[in-house]
Amino acid sequence: MQSRNSRLNSSALRGAVDLAAVKAAGEAAQKAEQTRAERARQAAAGEGPAPADHPLVLDVTEETFEVEVVQRSAEVPVVVDFWAEWCGPCKQLSPVLERLAEEYAGRIVLAKIDVDANQLIAQQFGIQGIPAVMAVVAGQLVPLFQGAESEPNVRKILDQLIAVAEQRFGIVGGAAGGGEGAAAEPRVPADPALEAAHDALDRGDLAGAVQAYQNVLSDRPGHVEAKLGLAQAQLLQRVERLDPQQVRADAAADPKDVPAQLRAADLDLVGGHVEDAFGRLVDTVARTFGDDRDAARLRLLELFEVIGPEDPRTVAARQALARVLF
Repeated sequence: MQSRNSRLNSSALRGAVDLAAVKAAGEAAQKAEQTRAERARQAAAGEGPAPADHPLVLDVTEETFEVEVVQRSAEVPVVVDFWAEWCGPCKQLSPVLERLAEEYAGRIVLAKIDVDANQLIAQQFGIQGIPAVMAVVAGQLVPLFQGAESEPNVRKILDQLIAVAEQRFGIVGGAAGGGEGAAAEPRVPADPALEAAHDALDRGDLAGAVQAYQNVLSDRPGHVEAKLGLAQAQLLQRVERLDPQQVRADAAADPKDVPAQLRAADLDLVGGHVEDAFGRLVDTVARTFGDDRDAARLRLLELFEVIGPEDPRTVAARQALARVLF
């Protein structure tokens, strides 16, 4: 019975979350292909810049963001480095990113954004601390990591980004100046630890999936896919033994019963009612104080991880959370 319920809930979660992501990825990939075709036509007609004219590291402002990041992401993954002059860790990380951008020879582009000079962009991305590094691929936001990371970890994260860009969106950045350096790079192999975690989740082995994702994150704390998988597995663990009717009755009977509201929000999300789940927790944060408020806030942040920080529903809920907190 336990295994059957796990599979049922896992399927429901995929219906609520993953299928929407797949659809968005497909639409983005199609748009990226159209953009690449148009760029190729312009280049052939002498109407646009040659690939060699594009820098691999560039400073981006609010005025140039649409062209240099969003449009450019149809051809190559654009890594976005949010930094500021006063930020010590930024001064350690930025040279690493710049060096790797040059080394990767066109497989990625690095866009540097000064958060002090471009506060609107930082706000739209939900930047709460720097350094923060994200990517844009085919117009889709891909969070990477926050805080300083070692060069080996950054290299692993970029390798995964390049693999995702190719596999999900069909985007393969070319070598700078049309060289063959990038083409000679071997394909990034599948990550055995991550594959084991995905397999455990698919089998309904939630405890095994949680442990496997945690193993990945212990070595690579900024691994985006592992963070998403862990959030999903932990959510499914929380709801697999719940009685939905009882949970909803308890939540309706006492809006101030925080544990009841947390359980109901989990069920809302697994059932695909994303806005209901977020709204319930925002309301709970607004009406509570102290430890109760913190518990509701932290659960909401966990559910943001499941849906993804770039999802419009997450963005709206994050703004609503900020209003009730401040």
